[in-house]
Amino acid sequence: MGTTYSISDLAKEFDLTTRAMRFYEDMGLLRPERTGPGGRSRLYSAGDRARLKLTLRAKRLGLSLVEAKEIIDMYDSPRDTVAQLRKFLTILSAHRAQLEAQMLDLQANLDEVREHEREAKAILAKSDKGEKGDKKAAPPKPANAKTTGATAERKARVPIRAVQA
Repeated sequence: MGTTYSISDLAKEFDLTTRAMRFYEDMGLLRPERTGPGGRSRLYSAGDRARLKLTLRAKRLGLSLVEAKEIIDMYDSPRDTVAQLRKFLTILSAHRAQLEAQMLDLQANLDEVREHEREAKAILAKSDKGEKGDKKAAPPKPANAKTTGATAERKARVPIRAVQA
């Protein structure tokens, strides 16, 4: 019998939880041998370890677990390698197209954020110039100066929504 692993061995090696390992088993990605009373213990083979490694690699590429299973199952079957590679390329091509579309969306969002930043900086620059001119025209009020009745009345009329906006 070849090298075998417990669920905790593989979970530790690949930095997974045992719950994730059981989920991959439920998805059909792993097929451990059941041992012990009532088949409660799982014994993973070197093949299961390789399937787990391939599953995690596919996940890093952004493939779904169903896509990962399709690809991994192709290599377990005695089918023609050419057909397997064509299927693999079809899945990768579709995934690349999806990633490229997402990248275009992200680039458009970044461009919009940059434009808003430029506009905000320009407004602030104008505001800073205006404040410098205003400070010379009107001296600041002393800290103990009371608010006049007209100013207090204006503040009272400002709707809360306007203040929050």
